[in-house]
Amino acid sequence: MNIRPSALSAEELERYARHIVLPEIGGPGQQKLKRARVLVIGAGGLGAPLLAYLAAAGVGTLGVVDDDTVSLSNLQRQVIHDSAAVGALKVESARGAIARINPHVAVETHVMRLDTANVRPLVAGYDIVADGSDNFDTRYAVADACAAEGKPLVTAAVGRFDGTLTVLKPFETGADGTPNPGYRDLFPEPPPAGMVPSCAQAGVVGALTGVMGTLQAMEVVKLIAGIGEPLVGRLLMYDSLGARFDTIRYGRAED
Repeated sequence: MNIRPSALSAEELERYARHIVLPEIGGPGQQKLKRARVLVIGAGGLGAPLLAYLAAAGVGTLGVVDDDTVSLSNLQRQVIHDSAAVGALKVESARGAIARINPHVAVETHVMRLDTANVRPLVAGYDIVADGSDNFDTRYAVADACAAEGKPLVTAAVGRFDGTLTVLKPFETGADGTPNPGYRDLFPEPPPAGMVPSCAQAGVVGALTGVMGTLQAMEVVKLIAGIGEPLVGRLLMYDSLGARFDTIRYGRAED
């Protein structure tokens, strides 16, 4: 069994000083972050702020999954990429950005499009998965794989001016002893093809992806450090035009 190193160097103690003075995190919590392996699906609108803040927080290993290259139209919202990265693989651009943010973070790149055949072995190698993908096929495949492998999943989605976020741990039970809900309890089946337009078709406000990706990063940090109440069985909804957050509870379909 490999033991992941967790001792913090003097440079790391200074880098993470604002975490370490928090009683809820402290040195032990920062060591948990350093030992953690987090898989991020997508290095786009959601993945960009998510990766940036997880790297800054000191998550020891970040896996990045994406098979796309950086295009000029990405730069309005995918803030880890820049003009010089246009045409480069997003995972390689992300690797460079993460290295500039925090050289203590290891990056594992996966140039691939996930499907039901390849996702489960990949998910099995990480502690937590954060899904910032932009299509329902990937979301269902990732959610099913995480449920089967017993991996917490932080999943978010955005529309033109709104976003949603939840945390899935269907392999555990809640405080009342009832099983936690899964992705298919929240969304039993995908919408008909063509009903939900892509961001290229409908548009999306760049700052919105920053809000939702940062919220994803916060949920990942909470899960790693074991603090607060993750959004398990709760769907957070953000309306940017109305400047309003709402939360609804959901449970297992049979309930």
